[in-house]
Amino acid sequence: MVRRILALTSGRIAVAILTVIALLAVFGPLLAPYNPLATGDNTLAAASGAHWLGTDHLGRDVLSRLLDGSRVSVLGSLEVALMALVVGAIPGILSVYLGRAFEWLTLRLADTLVALPFLLFAVAVIALLGNGLTQAMLVTGALVSPLFYRVARAATLGVARSPYVEASLISGASIGWIVRRHVWVKVLPPIAVALAQTIGVGFIIVSSLTFLGIGVEPPAPTWGGLLASDLGYLSHRPWAPLAPALLITVTVWAGNLLADAIRDVSGEAGRALVNNRRARAHRLDKADAAPTGGA
Repeated sequence: MVRRILALTSGRIAVAILTVIALLAVFGPLLAPYNPLATGDNTLAAASGAHWLGTDHLGRDVLSRLLDGSRVSVLGSLEVALMALVVGAIPGILSVYLGRAFEWLTLRLADTLVALPFLLFAVAVIALLGNGLTQAMLVTGALVSPLFYRVARAATLGVARSPYVEASLISGASIGWIVRRHVWVKVLPPIAVALAQTIGVGFIIVSSLTFLGIGVEPPAPTWGGLLASDLGYLSHRPWAPLAPALLITVTVWAGNLLADAIRDVSGEAGRALVNNRRARAHRLDKADAAPTGGA
């Protein structure tokens, strides 16, 4: 699938952007030219050779804070996506096989999570557990998990009634073996689409929470926090919010672009599989209809 994604222009663009963002998360703090927490007298300075993106209201180098804050923003979005994947996809698959009681319980739980506003719920959890980005992201990931639950359940329902799955059940195969051998292969493409979309959603959630100062103890830098602090000094540096806003926008766009590329590739693979099956069936029909020579 990776090769087919890279064969698409949209896939190459999305992978290139997300690779750059990942490299910033890994090496950004090491590339920062200054200490991102060090203050100075040169406050609200314009962009220059010494400070490529200028300085903020406390004299801190904006580029250094932007590079250092990339790790928190990326890790937070990944925590949201992975938590939603685990909490949503696994129950979504098992709800088809573990009986009506488990199905009813998970459906009601998914409906309840959809109704909860993630921002207010995250604030409440932070008030109980303390101000930390990890607990906020894990809770938010659980609130986003109904997307994975519905995608995994719908894909599993399409596979569960197939002849080869029913034959496996009749032959005594375990539910775990059926899920690993037959179901997961069919469920993986739509889950990959949902995962790519959720990474973009995770960036929006992380940026929204850190914009409000939730989840991160100041003066730790984040993209959302930089955006919030820059908005207070627009009269002095009107162009200052462009860098963090552009990074957030481009990252979310790349995640959605990757999801579209995966969806296109999955659709092409599915159509090719259907066409191959139809062609094979057509050849068999022609072979059955061909006259046989008599002795």
